[in-house]
Amino acid sequence: MWTTTIRPRFCETDALGHINNTVLPVWFLEAREPVIALFTPDPTRSDNGLAMVNMEIAFKAESMFGSPVTITTTIGRIGNSSLQVIQRAWQNGVLTAEGKAALVSFNTVTRKSQAITDNQRQQLQQHTETPQAAQPPA
Repeated sequence: MWTTTIRPRFCETDALGHINNTVLPVWFLEAREPVIALFTPDPTRSDNGLAMVNMEIAFKAESMFGSPVTITTTIGRIGNSSLQVIQRAWQNGVLTAEGKAALVSFNTVTRKSQAITDNQRQQLQQHTETPQAAQPPA
């Protein structure tokens, strides 16, 4: 499991005083950077990448300005060319959002999906979803 700590900015709040729902996809993208790096170690010199084909976020509680948010990132299903990323946002021990994204290994030259390599698969498997991932991070 990867963990990323985010410090909510005041500008990310909305008229209701909580973090706006449009902010969570950005936070989840930032927390997916270790996954992206497995497929694109140097984005300026690579013909490999990840294409997002689906994303869903369930909001469980409000995230507020003033306390850090920890994003946990795990890997769900790993297919031939696709994978599922599961992410959770935690603030003060409370699950505030849970997201799932389907990503496809993508060749930027041919503009087509490509198989996940054995090396990528092994690295992803080190971060697969466990029951502990659904618990607040320590």
